[in-house]
Amino acid sequence: MNIEYADVVADLSWGDTGKGKVTSALVSKSKYDFVCRWAGGNNAGHTVFLNGKKYKTHLVPSGVFHGIPSIIGPGCVVNREALLSELEYIKECGFDSSLVKVSPRAHMVTDAHISKDKRKLAKKLGTTSKGIAPSYADKMARVGVLAKDALPAELIWDEVLYGKILCEGAQGFYLDIDHGNYPYVTSSTTLPYGACSLGIPPQKIRKIYGTCKVYDTRSGVDPLFPTSLLDDPDLSMLGDLGEEYGVTTGRRRIVNWFNLDMMLNAVKISGATDIIFNKADILKKFGKYKLFHDNKLKEFNRWDDFTSYISEQIGESRSLVNNVHFSGHSERI
Repeated sequence: MNIEYADVVADLSWGDTGKGKVTSALVSKSKYDFVCRWAGGNNAGHTVFLNGKKYKTHLVPSGVFHGIPSIIGPGCVVNREALLSELEYIKECGFDSSLVKVSPRAHMVTDAHISKDKRKLAKKLGTTSKGIAPSYADKMARVGVLAKDALPAELIWDEVLYGKILCEGAQGFYLDIDHGNYPYVTSSTTLPYGACSLGIPPQKIRKIYGTCKVYDTRSGVDPLFPTSLLDDPDLSMLGDLGEEYGVTTGRRRIVNWFNLDMMLNAVKISGATDIIFNKADILKKFGKYKLFHDNKLKEFNRWDDFTSYISEQIGESRSLVNNVHFSGHSERI
């Protein structure tokens, strides 16, 4: 069987923009044969709302919550204990954990990787201390441990993808190893073209769903998000309303007003065809509408003026975007 097409869900900012929600919504509406992760490890945090309940994963693609085979791809790094714990969590929640498989070419995160991360990287770069960077470093140095040599055979996926595939991204555009604010980045490719590492020809990519929020947030260390922003009363209140705490670390995210300049750049490079702005209900509840454009902070009196301006600028950017959608916390895409 051949691949019919692949859709990609990718973050257009700094992560934490609702990729899990969008993936879950797409899966509930379309008949995908696989949902796949192409990058990252258990440094990612994905939240899925299903039938009024919240589920959180770090490694496992969201397709498992809809009874669809969920593949952790060769570009990912896997912590064995974290994976087994997450599979047990999925089973306890009443889902079929046997749907989750790992590419034999994925690389393993070892205790030594975690120790090195904690000692040398966590404080300096604000990593999640999960051993991700050292694992990728060993992969590139050709001394890494492959999943096929470390995981039980029943967890290994040694077949080929076929049919309709949904690719679920991790982290965000500006955490990408090549296009992010280096060195304050993750250690893998977060852009949509990374999905091709799953074994998907580029010509088979049909749609690229880009996610972002109507305000910006950042976890970890980054000069673009100085800690002084935590002292801004409006941004602090907005963070409280949006419950801006990391799924993986629990640490408070730094909040800033939406940067339209950076999002338009991400749209241009990523090739996004559809954009979903999440947390619309939070900003409407807050009642203040600001964004950065042309390096200037602009303020709007009404929600409709704010969203119309964003949509107009996207339309004038000569991008590939066909649809723009503003979504609330629990709203279906």
